[in-house]
Amino acid sequence: MKTDFDFPKKDLIGPVVFRPNFNNFATINVNQAWSLFFSAGQDDKVLGEETELGKFFTNLLIAVGVTGTLWAIYFSNLG
Repeated sequence: MKTDFDFPKKDLIGPVVFRPNFNNFATINVNQAWSLFFSAGQDDKVLGEETELGKFFTNLLIAVGVTGTLWAIYFSNLG
């Protein structure tokens, strides 16, 4: 059996952002950024192509930050 799969080992192991064909300095979208975060840089297409899920995670992060700040301000002024 002969296969055409001849992928160099250096491209199989390691983060996708260091591979030569990653994106050639093009801007990445929200889903690619969160996919790289959740997969520790191994895959930029984990969340798919639509940006709704990426926007959800961004808004969730902002909401947690704002809630934490308001919580800290409220409880620091009680004493």
